[in-house]
Amino acid sequence: MEKRALRSFLIGAAATAAMALAPFAAAAQQSGTVKSTHGAWSIICDTPPGASSEQCAMMQNVIAEDRPEVGLSVVVLRTADNKAEILRVLAPLGVLLPNGLGLNVDGKDIGRAYFVRCFQDGCYAEVILEKQLLDTLSKGAAATFIVFQTPEEGIGIPVDLTGFSAGFAALP
Repeated sequence: MEKRALRSFLIGAAATAAMALAPFAAAAQQSGTVKSTHGAWSIICDTPPGASSEQCAMMQNVIAEDRPEVGLSVVVLRTADNKAEILRVLAPLGVLLPNGLGLNVDGKDIGRAYFVRCFQDGCYAEVILEKQLLDTLSKGAAATFIVFQTPEEGIGIPVDLTGFSAGFAALP
């Protein structure tokens, strides 16, 4: 993901968001059916209104250890045209949008993604899941996503990467 992937994200965010926001727009609600579980990750499938076929995503809901009112839904899905995979994170309303969403994997700073849209259930940050980021997440043990409530106060939210690789491989 590093800086190159973040630039790719910013360039393609508008097109990607248009293709990918329809399914799982309310990721935290988990309205679909759990098809399988891989470590800390679940594959959830649903047929969104107007869609001709079932769509699936890999997801994990997490909360900050020291701030139980702050949680995230982390979702991995394929675009409707099957040309890309997206890592999408739903953060609660009230986060500071200009600071974006930080990502740290196994103690290494990976970079930041910017929020692209807010709905009544929260605000979304997303990046194209390029090979380098996919490899980092697949080989990692733990990730920390960081949201900000003030420019100085980052809240680290742990995400267990156990089963990420197997879940991604099982994603239809």
